[in-house]
Amino acid sequence: MQRRQFLALSGLGLAGMMLPNARLIAAEELLAPADVARKKALADTVLALARRGGASYCDVRIGRYLNQAIITREDKVQNVTNSESAGVGIRVIVDGAWGFAASNQSSEQGVAAAVAQALAIARANAKIQTRPVQLAPTPGVGEVRWQTPIRRNAMAVPVKDKVELLLAVNAAALNAGASFINSQLFLVNEQKYFASSDGSWIDQDVHRIWLPFTATAIDKASGKFRTRNGLSAPAGMGWEFLDGDAAGKYHLPGGVIGYGHSYDPVEDAIAAAKQARQKLTAPSVKPGKYDLVLDPSNLFLTIHENVGHPLELDRVLGYEANYAGTSFATLDKREAGFRWGSDIVNFTADKTEPYSLGAVGYDDEGVKCRRWDLVKDGILVNYQATRDEVHILGENASHGCSYADSWKSVQFQRMANVSLAPGKVPLTPAQMVKDVENGIYIHGRGSYSIDQQRYNAQFGGQLCYQIRNGEITGMVEDAAYQIRTPEFWNACSAICDARDFRLGGSFFDGKGQPGQVSAVSHGSATTRFDGINIINTARSLG
Repeated sequence: MQRRQFLALSGLGLAGMMLPNARLIAAEELLAPADVARKKALADTVLALARRGGASYCDVRIGRYLNQAIITREDKVQNVTNSESAGVGIRVIVDGAWGFAASNQSSEQGVAAAVAQALAIARANAKIQTRPVQLAPTPGVGEVRWQTPIRRNAMAVPVKDKVELLLAVNAAALNAGASFINSQLFLVNEQKYFASSDGSWIDQDVHRIWLPFTATAIDKASGKFRTRNGLSAPAGMGWEFLDGDAAGKYHLPGGVIGYGHSYDPVEDAIAAAKQARQKLTAPSVKPGKYDLVLDPSNLFLTIHENVGHPLELDRVLGYEANYAGTSFATLDKREAGFRWGSDIVNFTADKTEPYSLGAVGYDDEGVKCRRWDLVKDGILVNYQATRDEVHILGENASHGCSYADSWKSVQFQRMANVSLAPGKVPLTPAQMVKDVENGIYIHGRGSYSIDQQRYNAQFGGQLCYQIRNGEITGMVEDAAYQIRTPEFWNACSAICDARDFRLGGSFFDGKGQPGQVSAVSHGSATTRFDGINIINTARSLG
């Protein structure tokens, strides 16, 4: 979930990007090459030591995690941080129980000590474990390599160029009427080498990028202020994401420009400044029942919180309850053919989605990633599960959705890219709006609240427009929609076709205790929901 996102956009966020045993480095060191042959030799040492120590299974992750963050406000650079965290994480099964240990010492002596610790922890766990780990079989894939298909490594772009871009974004917003603006650039490069006793040696090079900003407009006479965040999504891409290619733009009803696999942050900042100022004089929404038209830049968060998280099997089973609880979507509902949504609602989980934050070739258990159904024709059909969970579902192959945010963190079940399939009938956002008599059209993610079962929730947005008799009549403020998850998705009456399909995403999605973060995308086309309750968030009950 994204409740912690505000931390990531501050000095605390920079600290959050500093992984365990991270060190600050010069920007040039972000490009230092990795020695794959040395990684394989070290991994083979670990596997041999674990086997001799009595492990029935072992996997090792040799990781180098690189982060760059640049923070600006108006014409000032507030912070530039480059960090590196490197080490080895080792997981074993002994006597049917897991053991895990890690070391930042990438030497034979360092990994030998970590192997011994992992074996000892497994044996201690075995004494109190009631049933042995049941690991789904995964065929070894030999030596393979996977890389995010980038055209230009963002880490190789000079810091000077990145600062100039952010300051140009800020200047454009200020010239267009913003009173204040802050902008950031976050880059991640995960260099991960996985090896297991199943016979896999997997080298992966994963890249992610995000340029968020917030433009603020102030009415000096009243002191009232309004903000508008950037409408782009973070992406699993390189520097080419910021090239502003016209083919990546979506011209939407009401004059809003949406973005797909290419982003023009200067253009968006100009629009944000003007729209933030328009929000100062926009009327407050009248609460009541409306038909909602939700842009993918808004709907992604609803998918994330009320589809992706409640269909994580560890939450369903009660194994995981941190960050907003467990799940209403219990196993008996799947067995009963629970109706999650209307007939046109189809959700898939997919770790291979191009340009997505969660795209990798193999998960952190060495499982080849794939796509599978979660909700089919409105009916709940599956969950998200890892190697040691999937037998509970009566399946014999992992879904490939295990992830650890560091070499020092143990891998566990994390959300795949969960997306709503586009409609099969040709339909554009403009055509959808023309069919709405009394509605609200919402763009961008706003404030939100969810309960401890992912059943009840409410969501706001960045931009809200009134629809009357098929026409957008103007902007409204203070709108948020309330939902009960199954009622909401059963109210889904139309989905635009694949031409409008776009990804949103969470760059810092928190889960677990101790907490870990992952990055995940959610796709959809513009979608309509009928008869949804809209509240006015500015009203006082006092």
